Amino acid sequence: MAKVHPLTSTSIDSVSATTSRGESFTIWMKSLLMQANGCTVYNQKGEIVYRIDNYDHKNSKQVYLMDLQGKVLFTILRKKISVFRRWEGYKSNESNPNGDDHKPFFEVTKSCKVIGKDVCCKVTINSDNAEASYYRLEALAGKSTLRIIDSEGRLVAEAKRKQSSSGVVLGDDVLTLVIEQDVQDHSLIMALVTVYGLIRYKM
Repeated sequence: MAKVHPLTSTSIDSVSATTSRGESFTIWMKSLLMQANGCTVYNQKGEIVYRIDNYDHKNSKQVYLMDLQGKVLFTILRKKISVFRRWEGYKSNESNPNGDDHKPFFEVTKSCKVIGKDVCCKVTINSDNAEASYYRLEALAGKSTLRIIDSEGRLVAEAKRKQSSSGVVLGDDVLTLVIEQDVQDHSLIMALVTVYGLIRYKM
């Protein structure tokens, strides 16, 4: 993978060590392409691992989560039912490289009353081989913090504003995402963070 900046002490702290909780990523809520919305995700070595390049307006009806080479990992669609909105994620694989299967891999719906700009959403993970599992997205108004909780109340991942190595809090478009050690599918977590970005009109 290509490195996008030198590993110096003056760089944004995207190369911090793995935390005791799990693996850490840096999310920059900007596309690397001019005149495009989206985000760019770096691993702990400063390498790009995920990206979204959306040429449409923010909160588009369809976006693609890709790896560095542009391979589509998830296709995310925004659906509107009456006054409510739902987001569906279609996972790409060898038999379905375009992520256009009829059955979504996950669905995100607002599951409780939203007060102010608080976000609380229910995530349903569909599986062909097992019963559906559930997550919850939680974000508070005025806070650049997102928590992903499983059905048993355990923290799966958390994103919040990034701090530099000197303790300076960076802008609200630069986040640290920490994924718990027992989570295998990091691309799924990033797809859910993408839905959060769409809800908040960040990409």
